[in-house]
Amino acid sequence: MVWPNVVVSGESLNQKDDTLQLLHSYFNLSQSLPALYSTWSSRDPNFARRSASFGGIRILNQDPWEALVGFICSSNNNISRISGMLSRLCARFGPQLGQIGGEDFHDLPSPEALAAAGSETEPALRALGFGYRARYIADTARLVALERPTGWLPGLRNPSNPGLGTAAEDVKSSVEEGNAISPTPASYRAAHEALLELPGVGPKVADCVCLMGLGWAESVPVDTHVWQIAKRDYKFGGSNVKTLNKVTYDAVGDHFRGIWGPYAGWAQSVLFTANLKSFSEQAAGGGKQAAKVEEKGTVKVEEAVDIAIVETLKSTAKRRRKTATEEVLLKLEEVEKTTIDDKVLRTRAQTRASKRLKASA
Repeated sequence: MVWPNVVVSGESLNQKDDTLQLLHSYFNLSQSLPALYSTWSSRDPNFARRSASFGGIRILNQDPWEALVGFICSSNNNISRISGMLSRLCARFGPQLGQIGGEDFHDLPSPEALAAAGSETEPALRALGFGYRARYIADTARLVALERPTGWLPGLRNPSNPGLGTAAEDVKSSVEEGNAISPTPASYRAAHEALLELPGVGPKVADCVCLMGLGWAESVPVDTHVWQIAKRDYKFGGSNVKTLNKVTYDAVGDHFRGIWGPYAGWAQSVLFTANLKSFSEQAAGGGKQAAKVEEKGTVKVEEAVDIAIVETLKSTAKRRRKTATEEVLLKLEEVEKTTIDDKVLRTRAQTRASKRLKASA
C-alpha cells in the first residue's frame, strides 16, 4: 500500500514492512473468539444472553508503557480528553516518526525521556492539561527509568503472551546475561502487586495494565459498570455488600474468574460494553450494524483494519465537536488552579463553560 504525502525517516525506508504483523499482535488476532464465546456461554447463561449482539470484542495487546500511561490518565476522565492528553504528550516529549499531509506524528515518549526532563516534566504536563495526573506520570516515569531494574516493566508481562517482536526473548536474555532485571512474575497476582507500587496506580488501573499491556487475560478491572453488573446480574454479595472497597474489589474479580476461567478479563469486556448506555440499542437486539470480523473461527485481518479505520474517523468527528468545550475547561482549570479530581469545582467549571459556549454561539 502506498500512502500519498507521507514523509518518514531514512532508516524506516530500509526496514521490512511489518504492518500486518503489528496489527495482528496489537489486536490479539491469534486468539479465536468463537471458541471463547462458546466456552463462556456454556458456563454462564447471562453471558450467553447479553453477548448475542456483541460478537467480535477482543482485548488489545498494547505496549506496557503505553498502557500504563494511558490508564493513569484515565482517572476521572473520558476517552476524548485522554486521547487529547496523550496526543499532546507525544508532541511535546516524543520523537518524531514522520509526516502525513504535512502533519507531524510523534511516538510516545519513553520513561527515560520523561525522566531526563527532571523537575520540568510535571509543570510541562500541567501546562498540557494533565492536572493532578501530571505528578503521577512524572513520578512513575522516574521510578521506572531510574529506580527499577532495567527491563522491569516488560518483565512483568505474561511469558505465555509476549508482545510484538522479541520482548519475551529480551527479558530472558537479560536474565541470562546477569543484567539487573527482575525475573518475570510467575502469576498475574505478582504483576498486579508490583504495579500498585507506582504513583497513581490503584487496583483498577493495575488490572487494566495487566490485561491490556501485560497479557494477563484473567485480570478483571472492576469499575462502577462491572460492580453494577456483579450486583444486578450475579447477585454478588446479596444485600449485605453495598460498597466497593479493596476486599470486595478482589472478591468480584475472583468471582468472575471462577465463572469465566483464564480469559475472564476478555469476557468482562463484553459485558462491560453491553452495559454502556451508548450501546443500549444494540444490547436490546438492534445490533444489525455490528461488524462481523470472524468467519468460521478465522479472523479477516483486512476487514478488521477497515472497520477500525471507519470507527476512528467517526470518533474523530465526534471529538472535534467537543473541542471548544474542552478548551474552555482547560482554561478554567489553569486560571482557578483547581484539580479535575474535585467533583464540586469540576461541576461548577463545566456549568460556566456551557454558559459561555451558549453565549458565544
